[in-house]
Amino acid sequence: MNNSTGTVPEKKKNIVELKNITVRFDGETILDDLSLSIGDGEFVTLLGSSGCGKTTTLRLIAGFLEPDEGEVFFDSKSMNGVPAYKREVNTIFQRYALFPNYNVFENIAYGLRVRHVPEAEIKERVQEMLTLVNLEGFGKRPITKLSGGQQQRVAIARALILKPKVLLLDEPLAALDLKLRKDMQQELKNIQKALGITFVFVTHDQEEALSMSDTVVVMNEGKIQQIGSPIDIYNEPENAFVADFIGESNILDGVMKADYRAAFSGKTFDCLDSGFAPNEPVDIVVRPEDVDIVASEKGMLQGIVTSVTFLGVHFEIIVDIGGFKWMIQTTDEHHEGETVGLFIEPDAIHVMKKSKYSGQFGDYSSYSDEMDTMSVIEDEEE
Repeated sequence: MNNSTGTVPEKKKNIVELKNITVRFDGETILDDLSLSIGDGEFVTLLGSSGCGKTTTLRLIAGFLEPDEGEVFFDSKSMNGVPAYKREVNTIFQRYALFPNYNVFENIAYGLRVRHVPEAEIKERVQEMLTLVNLEGFGKRPITKLSGGQQQRVAIARALILKPKVLLLDEPLAALDLKLRKDMQQELKNIQKALGITFVFVTHDQEEALSMSDTVVVMNEGKIQQIGSPIDIYNEPENAFVADFIGESNILDGVMKADYRAAFSGKTFDCLDSGFAPNEPVDIVVRPEDVDIVASEKGMLQGIVTSVTFLGVHFEIIVDIGGFKWMIQTTDEHHEGETVGLFIEPDAIHVMKKSKYSGQFGDYSSYSDEMDTMSVIEDEEE
């Protein structure tokens, strides 16, 4: 992966390159001077909320859309003006678009029949695909008799039977229930490893991106915010947007007093960051699972528990420290109104430069209210 922002993991040669891409719709900029390189055999996820430009990026690679500025390269050859059917790319959408009047075999075989492949080869390759997606024995089954997960597998097989060099997946698991979605995440990763081809996956689900990908590309407002491995994206966010979007984060205003010394919440802490100017204002990120709740007198900071939520594996606890509401995830039970201390190790403190997103994200003062509002909206939509 190659970009001026984010961690750059080792990888094979680039198979897809987007250089200085700008796309506008009705005067609105959807992609803003975006550059991205994707390695051969890589599982890359474009991650972001609705409207961030991730699906537009996928459509550019597929050939369904042309950039207003910039170039798309495939194996170092410019693809500008090259139609979708001439690109060694196939796409799986959220709606699988299977033929309801065809059985499983004929759905998978469709692309080969269009290309007039001999019947014996069609049978052999369809059988290979059925085995790959764990649908052996389903060839004669009507599409209408399949579950959502089975239909997803047919869509994958139909796309892969044409042997694309790149498979594009536009939120293909969104319609599945949670358990089936988890199963298919692992299935897709296994298929990608078995075939060794490039997968470019689009999702707004952070957990899905972290669990499946070799490389995650976090996008917002038509720009790439960070590129890196799932571990790097989570542990070393580049700015407040990434820190807030990937998992839960306590994001505080801070000051770098000196190398390895950061001040926030009225105290100065040891940290592992350096290279900032003396007394430079910064954003501080502390993940909820990296904070220990201790006895008040033993804490680096002291506060009052204002909310406790049991989530099965752990408790989610909100602690008010000087008006800033911290979230802490712990397996230890605490109670509302309890005075507690927080203990923070140096490696739990991540220091980020100030950005346009500074101040937009922070504490959990409105956490419960936001969840209630979201629930109401979801009920109204249903």
